Amino acid sequence: MIKKELIKKLRVEPGTKVRLKDYETGWAQTKNLKEAGKEQVKERSKEILTENQALLAEAQQVLYADDRYSLLIVLQAMDAAGKDGTIKHVMSGVNPQGCQVFAFKKPSAEDLDHNFLWRYMRCLPERGRIGIFNRSYYEDVLVVKVHPELLQRQLPDGKRGKSFWAARYDDINSFERHLVRNGTIILKFFLHVAKDEQKKRFLERLDRSEKNWKFSAADLAEREFWDDYQDAYENAITATSTDWAPWYIIPADDKWATRTLVADIVTRTLQGLDLEFPEVTDEQRQILAEARRKLESE
Repeated sequence: MIKKELIKKLRVEPGTKVRLKDYETGWAQTKNLKEAGKEQVKERSKEILTENQALLAEAQQVLYADDRYSLLIVLQAMDAAGKDGTIKHVMSGVNPQGCQVFAFKKPSAEDLDHNFLWRYMRCLPERGRIGIFNRSYYEDVLVVKVHPELLQRQLPDGKRGKSFWAARYDDINSFERHLVRNGTIILKFFLHVAKDEQKKRFLERLDRSEKNWKFSAADLAEREFWDDYQDAYENAITATSTDWAPWYIIPADDKWATRTLVADIVTRTLQGLDLEFPEVTDEQRQILAEARRKLESE
């Protein structure tokens, strides 16, 4: 597994004022990694990912059998940061019956007629399952902060100043604390991609015919608001990284590094729970023994 020092470096401690420019977007996060060199780090990273895929599959089985906890993974990022690929590679070994993924797009008319958390509440994972939110309720302190006109459909007229956003952060923190108190473990990942790398990936989508479908003119339009989004993310992560629902700022310029880091944190978290297969009672053992006798006597 990855050294705890690196994981600690990526975790945003409560009360930390986040400035994204202070976080590297590439693989060389520490002096030791830089000294090892990219090719060696990449090769070892792939080995760790494979190991964690197997460990995560095992941990998910116990999570399901134990039936006391659920795990909610929140993925947020700028466009083309690699959310879809991260889900695909990290969860590739997990039983599909124990995992659910929701990708949230623009809210529907029904969604807008409820509070901003409503449509996400409906998709929370039940006990024993892993739920992944590809974008989440954080869009309501990100997109709508960059484009405040979107709030006109949601709320009565009123000022949208600091107190409004502080109240939304407070709602999110309370919501997450409620979930944790009721057995949902929450991990939040911001996939931190550089603007130049996003440009490169957009161009790749244009250059390769099999990726043309992934390109959206809307993504390009949102790129014009890059600085506004960076500011919105900094404020949101600063206000909502808590002991019960921490944020991790994951370097996303190198997809192999992103996937390995996310897989390691998820696996480490599940292994840190007091999970166990249900214990068989004496009465159940008698039933099992009788079933064996019947089967062997056929």
